[in-house]
Amino acid sequence: MKATFDTVSYQCSKLVTEKYSTSFALATKMLSPSIRKDIYNIYGFVRFADEIVDTFHDYDKEQLFNKFEDELGASIAGKISLNPILNSFQYTFHKYKIPMHLVASFMKSMRMDLTKNIYKTEQEYKDYIYGSADVVGLMCLKVFVKGDNEAYDRLKDSAMALGSAFQKVNFLRDVKADFEDLNRSYFPNTNLSELDEESKIRIVDEIKADFQLGYEGIMALPAEAKFGVYTAYKYYYKLLQKLQKTPSLDIKNTRIRVPNYQKFGLLARSYVKYKMKLV
Repeated sequence: MKATFDTVSYQCSKLVTEKYSTSFALATKMLSPSIRKDIYNIYGFVRFADEIVDTFHDYDKEQLFNKFEDELGASIAGKISLNPILNSFQYTFHKYKIPMHLVASFMKSMRMDLTKNIYKTEQEYKDYIYGSADVVGLMCLKVFVKGDNEAYDRLKDSAMALGSAFQKVNFLRDVKADFEDLNRSYFPNTNLSELDEESKIRIVDEIKADFQLGYEGIMALPAEAKFGVYTAYKYYYKLLQKLQKTPSLDIKNTRIRVPNYQKFGLLARSYVKYKMKLV
């Protein structure tokens, strides 16, 4: 029965989330069970695409990405895939009528990572972030509002801003790996070989502005999604605060983390605020 295969596919997407991002997995567990599965399905898809371009250094990345993209198109057209990650994603794609242009924009940004290393202009930077992060926020928003197009249109700017904030925090935290290991420089007009405090502060202020707009959207999310998204917001904002306090040279030489005890502390405080209707 295909239902069994679909269950296995979903379990694969859930496992990918838990293995690749304990923080995102924790936040996803705070979502209502009615939408949790679909967020796992979206994360599994975007994680696999990202892994191809970021980590499979001993293989022909372009060939693997082309195959993945072909299988993605076939899974959406045929509503099934023998790749369980794509099978679970196509299920969510059709269930919530996720626009194909969001998926196409995501794949375009991922493909850019195969050949493009330096983003010299603000427009290049914004285009990459739109495809790599903003559209992921919009895919998730489609799930959160359960097909309510009016709510989607009202919240889409905030969802994109939150996606941008999360991505930029990752960029700043992963400066060492991106620049030294992958030879990538996402921030335009920034000399990452000599990251200084002025540049760091400029980036942090930009991320704070994204977080502010994203927070406004969180406050208007349906109850099923609000606590989970707020949990993710608190984690990433805490990470930004740690980056802000870390000297720029240290950011280049280490990967800033939020320890597990702080994560659970954030979760507990977030839950109290949620139950007291302060969120």
